[in-house]
Amino acid sequence: MFIQGETSYNNFIFVGEAGGGKSEIAVNAAKQLKESGDKPVHFFDMDMTKPLFRSRDIREQLEDWGIRCHYEEQFMDAPTLVGGVKRLMRDVDCYVLMDVGGDYMGARSIGGFAPLINSNETITYYVVNSYRPWSADMVHIDQVLGAVLGVSHIQLEKVHLISNPNIGNETTVDEIIDGHSKLVKMLSPYKPLDFICVRQDLLEEVKAGISVPVMPLQLFIKYPWAIDEGYETNLM
Repeated sequence: MFIQGETSYNNFIFVGEAGGGKSEIAVNAAKQLKESGDKPVHFFDMDMTKPLFRSRDIREQLEDWGIRCHYEEQFMDAPTLVGGVKRLMRDVDCYVLMDVGGDYMGARSIGGFAPLINSNETITYYVVNSYRPWSADMVHIDQVLGAVLGVSHIQLEKVHLISNPNIGNETTVDEIIDGHSKLVKMLSPYKPLDFICVRQDLLEEVKAGISVPVMPLQLFIKYPWAIDEGYETNLM
């Protein structure tokens, strides 16, 4: 969907292992949808499990792009749930993106929206990063995915897999290709990978070495200490 062409979906859900790159991918997807220019875009930061590395941290940039950013303030680690989700998911005249943080713990926040998430108007992307500890082998992937689906009530057949073999701003082309190849071997007997996410400056080199569609990423979410000290280190 985010490679080329139009979409038949109104709602886009991003779930997966904590630290796998969901937020960065969701932000890029929202920007691409907004640039398509045909509908308003509503971005929901549903991460209620951690205080750092959330898409809401760049809410001003999202708003500058014309994207409405929705989230609920937290007190310490108290769970909170933002309002307006069902109303906007039912609205065919806008796009809704949900950045669901924190693997199965965060996925609890969307369980009440299961009928809408499993509808034909919604697509769910499960982000798999082969360099994260709980995506290192099929046993761990199955364990986390099963837990996410169990608490969110998302149907397995509705899940689309995204390959995101990145380890940050220093990721090399060889690391991306090796990490993606590992995922293909593990997952292809069960489900295809819809596309791979690649940092914009590595796009052409990676495309020459793989056969699946590639989604280019710009890196927007930075470590707080990188911002304070003027570094260019980003999250994936």
